[in-house]
Amino acid sequence: MKIVNPLNYPLAILIAGISLFLGVKIVKLSNFIILPSSIAIAVIGSTFLAYNNQQNNSNIDLDNKALETELNQAKKEAQLLVNKAENLRLEAKKLLHDSWQMDLLTAVEYSCDRALELPQKIEDLSRKLSGGDSLLSVEELQEKLANIKKKKKSADGVALEKLQQIELSLIRNITLAKEGQSAREAQVFSLTNIITESAGILQQLQNKLRTADLTNSQELNALQVLSQELVILQENAYLL
Repeated sequence: MKIVNPLNYPLAILIAGISLFLGVKIVKLSNFIILPSSIAIAVIGSTFLAYNNQQNNSNIDLDNKALETELNQAKKEAQLLVNKAENLRLEAKKLLHDSWQMDLLTAVEYSCDRALELPQKIEDLSRKLSGGDSLLSVEELQEKLANIKKKKKSADGVALEKLQQIELSLIRNITLAKEGQSAREAQVFSLTNIITESAGILQQLQNKLRTADLTNSQELNALQVLSQELVILQENAYLL
């Protein structure tokens, strides 16, 4: 654990002050003993509190309050998305039990599984952004853009549309990086947009699952398309 400034932790100072008072007034210890002891208590106490806060606090220090707020909001929205995905999985299992519905059930469960990965994606991004090398280089961004262009060649429909959105985000980030600005904001905002859009598609999927004629093959196919769209969105989070 790294030693911190005790003055930033009033609780540690309070405990050290109480120890000093008890040592002088009650125990009658010498100043040569109680003063160093109180200082040690303040230092150890503040270090412990700092470590405890680091372990329990999901916020990160980015030296950018707007970005930090956006990232923490993304964490909350991702957790809400996880909860919705779990509910949808349970609901789908109750509604889809006939043999001709198994493909749709598999598609829904797979899309829910991918939604469960988003909180970890945000944690990984948090650690990267809080590091000293958090500013994305033009070379890194151009490499990502090249990969997107390769994927576009074999994509169509919804997959192509989502890849085009990611491509535009990367082009914007490259512009920011070339201008000497941090591309972190655009990266986090793009991720937040993916989570928000995923939540909307997940809600559509749940609503249609509740109201669709599950014996109608066309309606089952429409639900599968929504499931695939949700998967594509979540996979694109790893391309940012």
